[in-house]
Amino acid sequence: MALAEPLSEPADAQHETGGTLTIDLAAIEANWRALARQALTVECGAVVKANGYGMGIEPVTATLAKAGCKTFFVADIAEARRVRSRASDATIYVLTGCSPESAPAFIELNARPVINSMTELAEWDAFVAARDWRGGAALQVDTGMNRLGISALEAAALAPRVQTDNHGITLLMSHLACAEIPDHPLTARQIALFREIRALYRGIPASLANSSGIFLGDSVLCDLVRPGAALYGVNPTPGRSNPMQGVVELTGRILQVRSVSPDETIGYGATWTAKRASRIVVVALGYADGLLRSASASDGKPGAAAIIAGKPCPIAGRISMDLVCIDVTDLPEGAVHRGDTATFIGAGIGVDEFAAAAGTIGYEVLTRLGMRCHLIHRGA
Repeated sequence: MALAEPLSEPADAQHETGGTLTIDLAAIEANWRALARQALTVECGAVVKANGYGMGIEPVTATLAKAGCKTFFVADIAEARRVRSRASDATIYVLTGCSPESAPAFIELNARPVINSMTELAEWDAFVAARDWRGGAALQVDTGMNRLGISALEAAALAPRVQTDNHGITLLMSHLACAEIPDHPLTARQIALFREIRALYRGIPASLANSSGIFLGDSVLCDLVRPGAALYGVNPTPGRSNPMQGVVELTGRILQVRSVSPDETIGYGATWTAKRASRIVVVALGYADGLLRSASASDGKPGAAAIIAGKPCPIAGRISMDLVCIDVTDLPEGAVHRGDTATFIGAGIGVDEFAAAAGTIGYEVLTRLGMRCHLIHRGA
């Protein structure tokens, strides 16, 4: 029996879903170029893990590789495979390292693990010796995150290795825990400790700065910076104006406009009560589309807002799986109709602003979007 041909996307696919997520690839490229300028003369890589922070790892990688990005960081070997399909000559580092089971794929893809423990280093050394492979690996040192990485003492003890032939260390790196918090004392301690360790690894390229770290000055830049969230529009300098361009627009289709009498409630749990005769729109977007439930509104807590007919309008009640209600009472009569759209991110609402209303950070918002929305990539 012949297999059925895969169905092609219809020309009007945007109208077959309740939500649309539009991703501006030109803005991602512009953000990378701006970060590269901020990093002065050091190399600017790109972190494209978590499916390019939800933006699509293949189109993001292709865009940045064309712009001149030569080094990419991913979470796992499956993501490395997707990056390699769009960047044939790039250097790819896998942040969660390798296991004995995944090690052969590093040769297949010409990717490099980030070694995060002495046990992992021993396993990697045994593997590359058996395969006579010289692809290299990064060595991560824990300078205060207390997450992944060898200790500073282990790094010091291991340093003589770099004086030997075929030592296999192509990058020395660490990760800042509080770079986005101005003058946090841990950041200064991490910078100082990494400087000491870096001095023991002379000749090995080093990387410390994430998105926010790029804005902390020359002492953090080292040889390679690795921005992530800032590429996708998250503000790397909280408390100051965002130097990054917005990348995403999230819109939902309005299904219905309805009237609600005073003292009637909206949605699950009856958590939001109309204080006056109100007009409510119901939008075909919910937490299954990445519209975080924590952005809901109740009588005691304002939630997020959406732009409708050019004006910000507040969410009314709990966000459900497929639907969200918006209070449009303050809009002129007849300003909104069935089939219009509500914009939750974009049109003046940044990803950080929406995240704050949801009690989270832009990183989580971005990586949750697009699970069910129609995706549009622009500026490719």
